[in-house]
Amino acid sequence: MVDRLSRPEDMLDESARLMTVLRPVRAGNAFEETVERLLQAIKLGVVPPGGKLPPERELAVRLGISRVTLREAIRALSDAGYLDVRRGRYGGAFVTYEPPAPDARELRQAVAEMGHDDLADALTFRLAVECGAAQVLAGMELAGERRALLLRRLAELNEASLEDYRRLDTAFHLSIAELTGSTLLATACADARSRVSDLLNAIPMLQVNLDHAAVQHRAIVDAILAGDPDAARRAMTEHLEGTAALLRAFLA
Repeated sequence: MVDRLSRPEDMLDESARLMTVLRPVRAGNAFEETVERLLQAIKLGVVPPGGKLPPERELAVRLGISRVTLREAIRALSDAGYLDVRRGRYGGAFVTYEPPAPDARELRQAVAEMGHDDLADALTFRLAVECGAAQVLAGMELAGERRALLLRRLAELNEASLEDYRRLDTAFHLSIAELTGSTLLATACADARSRVSDLLNAIPMLQVNLDHAAVQHRAIVDAILAGDPDAARRAMTEHLEGTAALLRAFLA
């Protein structure tokens, strides 16, 4: 069996996702924004548990910061338990964070910390950008490797274990935005997802809901590959509204 990350096309896909999340930070809040960018990459599973962050030199250039600032941010995340920094030839910053097991009580706590108004705002933002991404992608010619990548992301999600489901669900959703070629749109979708990632991770995984989501994911992909923007937008809207309804059900 070929390791998924060893395939050239997947390495390019992971690199594109890193570029989306690990974008340059503003000079005035360099440390805080660096921590935010790295934490987003970790929580979204762009760098999965056990995975290693890009080399320090590459990461500093990508974020547009000094290596001193980067080291401070990595140290802070290491102290907080998100990273394990190892020295030596095979060293680096390795992700140790793993999302907690789904728990309705954790979901209520996360919503209480966020606030219901901010939750509604985050869900509206996600609906706007992800539906827009599906609509835009469906209006493009999607062939060859780009078509294969979308189908592969769907297949990986359908075959995912419960432990890896949320990470691969994130990869599937973000790939739709990334395949449009719009950095701004991909960044917006990553930001939207990160705002609700803790909530999604806390939703108990019921097989009936996963089966329903699989049908909706298939409908989204079918509409995109058929070149039907309106159908793609409708399919994504139905899916995201269903997720929002599920959130509210567990909060009731």
